[in-house]
Amino acid sequence: MDFRLTDDQLALRRGTRELLEGRTGGMPPRGGLDRALWRALGDAGLFALALPEAEGGVGLGLPEAVLVFEEAGRLLLPGPLAASWLAAGRLGVPGAADGTSVVTALDAGDGVPVEHLAAADRLLVLEGGAGAQARLARPEELCAAPVRSVDPLTPLHRVSGRTGAAAVPGAAAVPGADVALLRREGALLTAAQQLGSAGRTVELAVAHARVREQFGQPIGSFQAVKHLCAGMLERVETARSVVYAAALTENEDETAAAKLLADEAAVRGARDCIQVYGGLGFTWEADVHLHLKRAWLRAEQWQNTVTCEESLAAAI
Repeated sequence: MDFRLTDDQLALRRGTRELLEGRTGGMPPRGGLDRALWRALGDAGLFALALPEAEGGVGLGLPEAVLVFEEAGRLLLPGPLAASWLAAGRLGVPGAADGTSVVTALDAGDGVPVEHLAAADRLLVLEGGAGAQARLARPEELCAAPVRSVDPLTPLHRVSGRTGAAAVPGAAAVPGADVALLRREGALLTAAQQLGSAGRTVELAVAHARVREQFGQPIGSFQAVKHLCAGMLERVETARSVVYAAALTENEDETAAAKLLADEAAVRGARDCIQVYGGLGFTWEADVHLHLKRAWLRAEQWQNTVTCEESLAAAI
């Protein structure tokens, strides 16, 4: 079996990178969710990848979505990308496919704050396990309060008072929207974003190590720095193989493994990149600390470390 990317998949990844870099200048957007960029992503078909062509979609699947989300993670594109993709491709929420509607998600069972709630048009409510149906609501129907976010580019709100479906009385069930399926695909797409971020920190660390000099020579010539960069690359390539495989098999356990490895690659990679940068890595002149903060945040979204480990332990 040939697992190499096809010419069409390579073109999709290349086109996505060119679109994002053209709109952002190759730098992580600093102003929060950009509705104009969101609509441009919709026009490019990012959210409609899984929709059949007869319904105005692209007619592709998870493997292609993973490639696109990896590029989004590489540039730290802000916004509830996974929730909006699921709303468009799996739930048929009006406006989600063309980017005119932003959909965020509330997992009523894990207590994780809701991202970009103030900028969202619809709210995807997840509660229960296999067989449970997802619900859709309006953000204004949610009793929530803003909380300080570790990532300055991702505003968060925490549900006040009761949690679960009772916290969103106006939420309406979506027939056929299986909560377990949505959680699994959301975790895989989040892992793809972590993978993209991890790959970018490798690029940043290597580029800095080539030009930064100490004792009259580039720091990249020092064995300790070489080992840091090599370890970063090893984690990225290991995670990439598992994330791509999970996109093909759509297996729950393989998705859990993919999320675990991608979270580790993103968090440890950003930390090691800061180590290479030294004190500069903590400043606003560099994007390295933004990768670390986003990686911390994503590691808690959709499926966190404990959830993934418990899932794999149960399978074993």
